[in-house]
Amino acid sequence: MNTRRFRLGRHRWSVVAALGILATTSVAIVQGQQRAAAPDALEAFARYNRVTTYDQYFSKYSKRFFGVGFDWYYFKAQALAESTLDEDARSPSGAVGVMQIMPPTFEEIRRRNPAITGRINHPRWNIAAGIWYDRQNFVAWEAVQPLIEQLKFMFGSYNAGRSSIRRARAVAVELGLDGTVWESITQGLPEVTGRRSSETLMYIDRIFGIKQVLR
Repeated sequence: MNTRRFRLGRHRWSVVAALGILATTSVAIVQGQQRAAAPDALEAFARYNRVTTYDQYFSKYSKRFFGVGFDWYYFKAQALAESTLDEDARSPSGAVGVMQIMPPTFEEIRRRNPAITGRINHPRWNIAAGIWYDRQNFVAWEAVQPLIEQLKFMFGSYNAGRSSIRRARAVAVELGLDGTVWESITQGLPEVTGRRSSETLMYIDRIFGIKQVLR
């Protein structure tokens, strides 16, 4: 569930370039510079809106785990940030597939949800497991409102781990910040995860930047 280097599919070069632009934009946002996402990057990702190979799975399991009417494009945006929709993606740490799930995490998800019956490297079950895991994080942050803030906490937990986000929230509260808004987590997370915090913050910015152009 980490956004590191991937073995990409046939669209890899345009996506690598887009990720680089989005990463630069995200760093600026983290540093407090209010700058819109780069148009060239968003246009590159917009082309993926026409890649519908796995849309049936994003839609199906969004409906199953989040309910009818939930915008499943959030999960497609997440998958683009994770793997650029490459079912063969492997990270150096061992994360696998479209949703970049660690094998032990996948096995735990299958144990807790027997309806997920397939293998980690099958796109259907990889996506199902990823969205199910998102749901667990979503429910854990149900006290965080509005929805956009809850989603940021959810995706942040997917990337950094729920315990890290909780600790970052505690740091933020100690600093006198509102621990129910993601902006406070951007201040507290570096104290918890160090340099890796920038990866998590950029991950959130990528997802929401991609989501802007998916429809």
